[in-house]
Amino acid sequence: MYPSEAHTVTFRTPENLEFSLTLAGPAIRFVAWLIDMLAIAAASSLAAKILAGISIFSQDAAAAAVTLAYFGISVGYGMAMEWFYGGQTLGKRLMRLRVLDAQGLRLRGYQVVIRNLFRFLDMLPASYLVGGVACLFSARCQRLGDMAANTIVIRNPDPGRPDLEKVAAGKFNSFRSYRHLGARLRQQVTPAEAGLAFQALLRRDELEDSQRVDLFKRLREHFSAKAPFPPEAAEGLPDEQYVRNVVDILYR
Repeated sequence: MYPSEAHTVTFRTPENLEFSLTLAGPAIRFVAWLIDMLAIAAASSLAAKILAGISIFSQDAAAAAVTLAYFGISVGYGMAMEWFYGGQTLGKRLMRLRVLDAQGLRLRGYQVVIRNLFRFLDMLPASYLVGGVACLFSARCQRLGDMAANTIVIRNPDPGRPDLEKVAAGKFNSFRSYRHLGARLRQQVTPAEAGLAFQALLRRDELEDSQRVDLFKRLREHFSAKAPFPPEAAEGLPDEQYVRNVVDILYR
């Protein structure tokens, strides 16, 4: 991984493939945080109403239960959303942001925990001031929680629905028979990697023959490592057709 132009970061895979991602700045991350705070407030309000019945027995117990519920929701919300929804909370999803490992990989469980525990430090003294200042001075727009967890937040703009007929029209896809492997492929491949493969197919005729052969060979090696399809589905497929099948699975 290495920085490129401002607010972007470029990754190089072990297969020598490159893809760039746009980093999310503090302003748009702040908007996403405000949306998440509204979601947390709504959930906390609902929890407070549910726990209000405890006040019949003890006002202090009711107050303690509401406080604990708020703490659990405010911490657990970010952890649960980022883990189950691939690095996105409600606010990040609406603002088209996503948390990734600093190497462009999917989040690991311990990273989700660390970055969310550090959130209370980033929020000091108010309104994410510490986290915002850290983002401004960080080359990768990282708040303290991101630095501790080795994560980045990227912008994930909607590329629009790709026209698959341009790359896979009339082609039989032997991979469709293996739905569990297709699901694993979609889980393991990032949007940037999928977009790279799609663009390679669209622009294949612009490449020299040797470049075209080498590119699709590398793409095949890259995607086959993500989710290897059985020999009866993949053997005999040219590298370019293999990548067509992968793109069809990822987008369709």
